[in-house]
Amino acid sequence: MRRKLLIALAALATAVATAIPAGAGPLDSTAAAVNSSRAPYLVVMESQPVLGNEETAVERGQPLDASDPAVERYVEEIQEEKAEAVENAGIDADAVVASFQYASNGFSALLTEAEAEALAQQKGVRSVVQDELHQLHTDNSPSFLGIDKKNGAWAAGIDGEGVVVGVIDTGIWPEHPSFADDGTYPAPPITLDTVDLGAGLGIPFVSTGCDFGNTAYNPADAPFRCNNKLIGARNAMVLYDTLIPGETYHSARDYDGHGTHVASTAAGNAGVNAELFGRDFGTVSGIAHRAHVVMYSACGDLGCFGGDLTVAIDQAVADGVDVINYSIGSGTPGLTGPDDIAFLFAADAGVFVATSNGNGGPGASTTGSPASVPWITSVGASTQDRTFEAKIKTGHADDSRWTSFWAGSTGRFKGASVTPGTGGQKPFVDAADHGNELCDPAVSFDPSISGKVVLCLRGGFARVAKSQAVYEQGGAGMVLYNPTDTQALVTDNHWVPSAHINLTDGTALKDYIDEAGSDATVQIQGSKRSDAQGRVMADFSSRGPVGAPASADIIKPDVTAPGVNILAGNTPTPTLGSPGELFQSISGTSMSSPHVAGVFALIKQANPDWSPAMAKSAIMTTATQSVRKEDGITKADPFDRGAGHIKPRGNPDRQNSIFDPGLVYDAGLFEYAAFTCGLDLGVFTPGSCVFLDGLGIPFEPYNLNLPSIGVSEVPGVRTVERTVTNVSSGRQSYTAHVKEPAGYDITVTPSTLNLAPGESATFVMTITNVSAPVDVWRFGSLKWKAGTYKVKSPIAVKGSLLEAPSSITGTGADGSASFDVNFGYTGDYTAAPHGLVPDTPASGSVGQDPDQTFDPSDVGNGATAHPFTLTGSAFLRITMDQDDVIADPATDIDLFLYYDGAEIANSTAGGTAELIDIALPADGDYILYVHGWSVPDAPPDVDYTAHMWDVPLASGGSLSVDSAPASAVLGTSGTVGVSWTGLGAGHYLGAVSHSDGSGLLGLTLVDIAN
Repeated sequence: MRRKLLIALAALATAVATAIPAGAGPLDSTAAAVNSSRAPYLVVMESQPVLGNEETAVERGQPLDASDPAVERYVEEIQEEKAEAVENAGIDADAVVASFQYASNGFSALLTEAEAEALAQQKGVRSVVQDELHQLHTDNSPSFLGIDKKNGAWAAGIDGEGVVVGVIDTGIWPEHPSFADDGTYPAPPITLDTVDLGAGLGIPFVSTGCDFGNTAYNPADAPFRCNNKLIGARNAMVLYDTLIPGETYHSARDYDGHGTHVASTAAGNAGVNAELFGRDFGTVSGIAHRAHVVMYSACGDLGCFGGDLTVAIDQAVADGVDVINYSIGSGTPGLTGPDDIAFLFAADAGVFVATSNGNGGPGASTTGSPASVPWITSVGASTQDRTFEAKIKTGHADDSRWTSFWAGSTGRFKGASVTPGTGGQKPFVDAADHGNELCDPAVSFDPSISGKVVLCLRGGFARVAKSQAVYEQGGAGMVLYNPTDTQALVTDNHWVPSAHINLTDGTALKDYIDEAGSDATVQIQGSKRSDAQGRVMADFSSRGPVGAPASADIIKPDVTAPGVNILAGNTPTPTLGSPGELFQSISGTSMSSPHVAGVFALIKQANPDWSPAMAKSAIMTTATQSVRKEDGITKADPFDRGAGHIKPRGNPDRQNSIFDPGLVYDAGLFEYAAFTCGLDLGVFTPGSCVFLDGLGIPFEPYNLNLPSIGVSEVPGVRTVERTVTNVSSGRQSYTAHVKEPAGYDITVTPSTLNLAPGESATFVMTITNVSAPVDVWRFGSLKWKAGTYKVKSPIAVKGSLLEAPSSITGTGADGSASFDVNFGYTGDYTAAPHGLVPDTPASGSVGQDPDQTFDPSDVGNGATAHPFTLTGSAFLRITMDQDDVIADPATDIDLFLYYDGAEIANSTAGGTAELIDIALPADGDYILYVHGWSVPDAPPDVDYTAHMWDVPLASGGSLSVDSAPASAVLGTSGTVGVSWTGLGAGHYLGAVSHSDGSGLLGLTLVDIAN
């Protein structure tokens, strides 16, 4: 079921190896058991391991054959080098504990300090370091990000202490050990007073600041007293609790598990024992584990009202939180939504905000709101270097008679899992053979699946709902397979022993079941931690460029962070998934965002005077671009990973760390306001925009002072400005180094910046299209270097033949306007008028869709159809907003547009704020479906009006082009003047077409309200 202002839900598991310094506890005991004077050391040799040696390396994807004579000869050679080094250092050979040579070349040994020093001097030895005892510890994230190392942030005391992290989400399970106060936490720097959150809405809705214990609604909602760790929790579901009955709790207690997971990832306690299904998964820690936590419960099972979200943001700012995590969003880009604007002012108040970039990937332009706004930090999701896997073994795995049915497999597989195993071989069936391929909870399996493991196809329903369907109908386990091989394999708290596999393996298992029939059996073994390829973009992570009405000049996401199989907290009463578990391993950009929120808390502690933009800049310019697309091979580009994968590792005092990045790109309310003025969003008054223009603040989106540089239209030549500030402790001379996008020439002026501490300077980039094709994005980077400082920015540019505004507005029966065009070519140019045309409304009524998932078959039961025909159309616009619905303000209606039987566009914004725009739509028959996603008043149905404008391709009408350039000249600009006459009352739409000698280059819409 789709959720509005969707919480970026997706659950997957993780376990992290965290280093414990030598000389502490168990490590001492291990060494003492052998010799009290010895300690474990790791020795790395200079020679390459087998897989790194040219003669013994294997082809990509092929297994290593250790018995290959060439491999055996090389192993013998490097083993002799190790033995020689040990002997020459005067060390007894018995001191060597273990040797490794295939993926790494070295050995471990129990050595005295003197022996270790002697060994380090030997020929062929690269390094000798004292070993560490690793524990499962969030879980793997602190280790993967490097903040728990000996010289890392935590060791330096940068752990979030004194910082307040506010989380806007589904609530929190206050008794969870991740939020326990062990008596060492200082008194919080803020106090949450009792407030009436509903006062502004005329609905009494009092929050005490620790909103638990609504036993009148649910006796299981035990009272809880907030402490110095969980310093507050507000139920901010003012509209939701008022309008939608039936939720598990009417308090800040977490009904879902999402909020607890997010909060514990960002700022949960360190070293919390994690147990799942009675099995030990080690310990987990939040990124800023000493930070204080405040939860703002703003989302119910059906989603989050924009008003409640705005209340939560507003109250969080008022309460004085330092950081907000907001793993919430819609699938539609935006800049003027209530949460978009609330966060603009939260930034002005100094609040650092991290948000999920969305789970709509891997397609382009899938970033929604509020991730699309430039004043908060949006986070994509990528892998870390560990996962949890279960082995899957069929009953015929060792039977050679079945090899022809394995599609190259051996009958043994691995799948993502955190559940226990089946305990042995069980009958194995394909859900498709039982009339329920998707394991739909609403469909009965026929024949029965009782006592059987079921092969289920992913899609259509929540993954855990599928295992619940198997459980409720007596199944013994589930193997879930993807419909493609590029989708992430994820871990969930399934109801039965389960494993998640890819399409290739799923197809092999289907073939096995088809051939073996009733003799098919399978065993799922209990899951274990295993290594994985880190920094690979999750297939679900939403990508840029952002679409209208947001600006494609803003590169999104800003960064990426771990978001696959993250082990963290849970509620024991989840809406989905097996109940009774305090931990879960889930995936999504919801899971990556709190990693950045936690890092923000560390930065806030280390640099309390930095603005949110400065902190964002530090995270972006120190990120690593060593990230791969979801195939694990292709290099990711800025629309996949933004500036790169966050890199908070290393000594926080060193130059070029996330806490000392050298240069920062700062921006504040004036810069962001000018950005909205440049896009004519109406956020600020015309007078405010005139004021900002007088200050010389750039209005162009590509000139917003961000650490990334995006230009969606380069009409031959484009100049871009940025201002940087030196935040290092000394004077630095930074030199520009540019990796130019293919086909472009870029010059930076000045190319050297000599800056004292705190000093700022402005530079200009001139981007010239030398040979790049138009309408194709190309990528590069800018790096400012000064000693060890490397301040990196991604560059994304797209060539254009013409740059013109997408729309202009006007009023009155008669009037005129003008706009500028910039040329990226030399040749013919023509500006022609089209329209203006009045609105042609489509009215009707619609009721509640019972399952909230649109399908054309819903007509009459949650949807209404409006067929129409287009002929010779230049532009089609369809809109509907709240004023067009005669109903409860909580009504949420969506639009779906079909052509020739297929969906070609939709608008599914939160609430009823819908827009569909299509340039040059094909001739033919269309159907507009109005869908009742949430209709609280139904029954009866609610009445609505959809507004439609069909701007003709033919020139002429009430719109005229009075003046325009006679021709185009590369790198120059001109002005187009238009006028209109004789309009009646109403809302009109027209367009100015821009053409060269060969055809249409683009349209500028003319929007007249009269």
